[in-house]
Amino acid sequence: MIAGHKYAALLSFEGPDRYSSVGGLGTRVTALAKALGEAEIETELSFVGDPRLPAVETFAPNVTLRRWCQWISAYHPRDVYDGEAGKVDDFRELVPRFVADGIVTKAHAEGERVLIVAEEWQTAGAAILIDALLHARGMRQSATILWNANNTYGFEGIDWLALQRAAAITTVSKYMKFELARLGVPALVIPNGIDESLLDGPPSETIACLRAALRGRPALLKVGRFDPDKNWLQAIDAIVELNDAGMQPQLIVRGGREPYGETVFEHARLRGLRVERLEIDGDDLGAVCVALSTCTGDVIDLRAFLPESTLYALYVACDAVLANSGKEPFGLVGLEVMASGGLAVCGSTGEDYAEPFVNAIVCDGEDGRELATYLEAIARDPNRAEQMRQAGYTTATRYLWANVLETLAFKLEYIRARPL
Repeated sequence: MIAGHKYAALLSFEGPDRYSSVGGLGTRVTALAKALGEAEIETELSFVGDPRLPAVETFAPNVTLRRWCQWISAYHPRDVYDGEAGKVDDFRELVPRFVADGIVTKAHAEGERVLIVAEEWQTAGAAILIDALLHARGMRQSATILWNANNTYGFEGIDWLALQRAAAITTVSKYMKFELARLGVPALVIPNGIDESLLDGPPSETIACLRAALRGRPALLKVGRFDPDKNWLQAIDAIVELNDAGMQPQLIVRGGREPYGETVFEHARLRGLRVERLEIDGDDLGAVCVALSTCTGDVIDLRAFLPESTLYALYVACDAVLANSGKEPFGLVGLEVMASGGLAVCGSTGEDYAEPFVNAIVCDGEDGRELATYLEAIARDPNRAEQMRQAGYTTATRYLWANVLETLAFKLEYIRARPL
């Protein structure tokens, strides 16, 4: 158990379902739930799940999934954030009573304690209500409530005074700690973690297939939402600079459905780059490899949901992975790239783990020339690139969830010592 907690309840909009996994939050809470289960803590992960899947499901040892808002999701099939406002209200109405009645009441009767971790702005109201319910029932001492900020999204709608009374505020990086401090909200830093299985590396045959598909042409990969904060235009401008230097790289893009994507591709066309769109079944590795092998564009818009084994293999097969955000709360993709054996390109905000030109390429600004300069220099020095990959892998071993849970345990000792 972690600091006397036998049970855990995780509250998040995102989760392990494809429907629910839009950004890094789904990866975070899924891996955290598994890690808590492996630590022999009975864990319930409540999230906005796929309406076609069971409402309750055993997911891993000591881990149960609970899918909420499914009746709303049935009318909003795109993803977890489709129909978001109604889901926030429904989640806040139902989940706190379930946590109080179904989890904390049981722990209280046994003389045990529950760790409750609510993620992001959508669950802030639920955390406040859980605190109120437990106080009203005389069970508040049986729960430790954390509310965790992974991003600044939705901060303007949070009742910070009520949330600070209800929960201990945590966040994932020093950058986010200072973002919260600007609002007068103190926070404890508990970093993200990664699953130990990532260190085994992606299947070698998958890497070989993808490398063959790239045909020896320099390849860069960028994965993420189409959002200006992700510095997409810097990536496009860097490709132009590298073309001018004679490298002729290809930029493989797997973005989301956000409208900003068209701004990115139009910028590429205006800069003279050829944009090629691939719409394929990402679950079919052979189809992915064949499609990539036929591409001649400078920018390849890969419209496919890739399973992790393929995505992580692509991290390794490409020369570098551009996680070059201008505003990044933590940078989970960069850490996953390191664990997989790839070369990560990061920004310089929340990526506390990134050491410039030791374990990653780090960009300080948004200028495509800066990114291109670093990429060209590393391309000329393959030994340095390999050393950086190895150093990145070593860094990733320090961020396994088992290690992060040790940090969490120390923070919980401090939190428990504070008055409720």
